[in-house]
Amino acid sequence: MLDWKGIPGPSLIAFFTFLAFGVRGSEFFKSFSYTIMIFAAVTISMFYPQLFIQWGGFRLETTIVPLLQIIMFGMGSQMSFRDFAGVVKMPKGVFLGLTCQFTIMPLVGFAIASLFGFPPEIGAGIILVGASPSGLASNVMSFIAKANLALSVTLTAVATMLAPLITPSLMKLLAGQFIPVDFWDMMLGIINIVILPIVAGLIFNAVAYGRETRKSIRIQALVYLLIIAGKNIILYRTAGVGAVEALIQLLKDLGWFLVLPVLGALAFKHLAKGNKKYLDRAMAFLSMAGIGVIIVVITAAGRDSLLEIGFILILACLLHNCTGYLLGYWICRLAGMDERSCRTIALEVGMQNGGLASGIALQMGKVATVGLAPAVFGPMMNITGSSLATWWRRKPANGNENGITTDTA
Repeated sequence: MLDWKGIPGPSLIAFFTFLAFGVRGSEFFKSFSYTIMIFAAVTISMFYPQLFIQWGGFRLETTIVPLLQIIMFGMGSQMSFRDFAGVVKMPKGVFLGLTCQFTIMPLVGFAIASLFGFPPEIGAGIILVGASPSGLASNVMSFIAKANLALSVTLTAVATMLAPLITPSLMKLLAGQFIPVDFWDMMLGIINIVILPIVAGLIFNAVAYGRETRKSIRIQALVYLLIIAGKNIILYRTAGVGAVEALIQLLKDLGWFLVLPVLGALAFKHLAKGNKKYLDRAMAFLSMAGIGVIIVVITAAGRDSLLEIGFILILACLLHNCTGYLLGYWICRLAGMDERSCRTIALEVGMQNGGLASGIALQMGKVATVGLAPAVFGPMMNITGSSLATWWRRKPANGNENGITTDTA
């Protein structure tokens, strides 16, 4: 048995596990059950890291990217092309939200990394969290808070699609003095981890549920085909691969992210009769399990660093997270946004896609250092975000009801 600071590991693991199940009986605390289970899993990886680093000759960190792609596919399958229409319907909210998203969090992350004096790769991880877009968690919190869900979904969708360009640019600018940053390699990594799986999910959604016209599906298919082709053109021009190799990769991408989703959607439509609840349940389970595995694997890989700077890193991530909420909210208030939109943008700014940041850290070959901040930030933002959303839910906002919808398919 491994004791850490005199605390027997199994006792701490059992405490978090029983607590996770115990809080399910409370209306207020049950939303924290999953996060507490993550704490239990992280505790296991801290006391017994060898269980989550390598099984035989198989390194568990190689599961991170496929798991992220499954999660992003699930995100795409809950979206539709119509979610991007919010750019036209709510231009002020979208512009302000994106501006806050890609200025507040990166700059605050840079300031924290500099002021706290973290080792370069740990500091770069904090900046990476700030430079990442928001994720599905912010949509869930906006729903709980009864905020402007339509704006939340649009901001997440647009920020995610902009990430291949903006995230590497911010990392090059702000984290380049901490660690070497390869702009094109990071762009390709984000496209592979996020954009292509989301495209696959969007295709699945368009075909499976029969809500799109044939003309709309053809237009979308053309757009997605151009995205896949564009990715492989970038690969050919920047990664030093030959034309034949790039063509083979293009065919693989078309198979995985265009043809397979169509076939899967047709099968789902036939077998499940387009009943969305089956897919929703499956993707929710896979997403939660996938995020848990990713956090545990990164924690095990970076255990030694966490033992040295864990408390300070937790404090830094908490400061980063809460500053995002605070500045996001008050900047929107000063800009004259309605209360629901202010709450929405606060959640979008404060909550980041930690999974994407973890995947980028893995692609950089620095998951045990650069990947630590995303692993810490993720569970923490779920605690603060759900607490804030629950508090706001109990304080109804007077504001525009338009655009508030729970139908994001």
